[in-house]
Amino acid sequence: MASIIKRKKSYSVVYSYVAEDGKRKQKWETCHTYKDALKRKAEVENQQFQGTFLPTSNQTISEFLKDFVSLYGEKKWGVSMYDSQTALIANYITPIIGDMEVQAVTPRVVDSYIQTLQKTKCVSTKTRKATATYVSDKTIEKIIKLLHCAFRQAVRWELVARNPFDNVILPKTEYTKRDIWDADMIRTALDKCTDSKLYVAMNLAFACSLRMGEILGLTWKNVHISEEDIEADNAYVYIEQELARASRRAIETLGEKEVYYIFTPLMPNTSTRLILKKPKTDSSIRKVWLPKTLAYILREWRKTQEEIKSLLGDEYQDFDLVVALSNGRPCEDRIILKEFAKLREDTGLPRVVFHSLRHSSTTYKLKLNHGDLKATQGDTGHGSINMITDIYAHILDEDRKANAQKFEKAFYREPDLRGIRPPEEWKEPMPASAPADLVRLVEQLQKSPELACFLAALATACHANYNWYANYNWHANHNK
Repeated sequence: MASIIKRKKSYSVVYSYVAEDGKRKQKWETCHTYKDALKRKAEVENQQFQGTFLPTSNQTISEFLKDFVSLYGEKKWGVSMYDSQTALIANYITPIIGDMEVQAVTPRVVDSYIQTLQKTKCVSTKTRKATATYVSDKTIEKIIKLLHCAFRQAVRWELVARNPFDNVILPKTEYTKRDIWDADMIRTALDKCTDSKLYVAMNLAFACSLRMGEILGLTWKNVHISEEDIEADNAYVYIEQELARASRRAIETLGEKEVYYIFTPLMPNTSTRLILKKPKTDSSIRKVWLPKTLAYILREWRKTQEEIKSLLGDEYQDFDLVVALSNGRPCEDRIILKEFAKLREDTGLPRVVFHSLRHSSTTYKLKLNHGDLKATQGDTGHGSINMITDIYAHILDEDRKANAQKFEKAFYREPDLRGIRPPEEWKEPMPASAPADLVRLVEQLQKSPELACFLAALATACHANYNWYANYNWHANHNK
């Protein structure tokens, strides 16, 4: 039971509870009015009766998130996720609401926090420069998703009674349509490309729908391009890892979980490491079949690598990477991106990013296979088929238009559908000797079904009037 004690101009709600250490303690909560005190007293007693009472905690959000990362993040996250999530906490959560008590967070506080984020400037780091002035709606969505997950654990740990991040109203994200190169543009770029690494990477991105990290982490042991495989149309690449850069702290904290290899850095004091790691989702581990031409391109590229390896001897560091530097070391994405930007400027093609080749690939495949989502998802490695339907809906709409045309031919061409008829097409072209006025009239009738129907109705009426007039004259002459 709880009681109310008046203290000068305020009121205290006094009750006992059992702390985490098992000891019974007394709690005094101050309220400014007697009405508030009565309300709080009723809440405490009701929660104690229901067995849902949680004693007041002074733990701040900053302190809570340290526990969350330690107890939850280190078990659930990979190194890339660990780096991105801890960066969000350090840059956009702790500086703004880190000193707030966990139990003070309400849905109203969450809405206010989102408004603050929209006015917060993006943080630049040593390795990543901010590309926008203020925090984007997409980043805000990631922050709220992280906090929703954290407070779900807070409910589980009995720190709060409910999750204040449930049913959050996020800013409406405006997804701008990303420009892509069509097949002819990509063919032009490949024809003008003089950098061998970029040439191979572009072919893999477009023909196989691979991500940058998957291309740079691909090893020859997972490239199956024997003569027998190519002849049987069974040449393929197997994607099971990707090249990424992770912080040394993340690697040390998480151990080598989902990390297959750590490359020795050229400068030992750097805070990050290049690694080969497991892809983000299980669906990204996949087999992608190769067009024959690309299979032969890869065979020629491997032959070139073997010649360089033979020439450099012990100086060549062989990591079995398909796309590697001239000394065999891994090729970072910034090198490919720099060469791609140069190629884009030299060819005068529209400004797109390298990742757009993957979008071009998905678009092209959807057109070729008439919207076969599962086959396309198998190549792209998307975790959900909704990712394809949401992003590439305009391609699927083209096939739906074709469905309407097929429906017209298969069903509505039959007669007696309420007398509605599409205008008939001319079976033969007009003869060359036809008068110019007649040719123009035919063109107008073909362009305007309404005009054709009107003239047909007019002709029918005229024909009926003519028949009536002819019959009238016949009867008049016959009766004379």
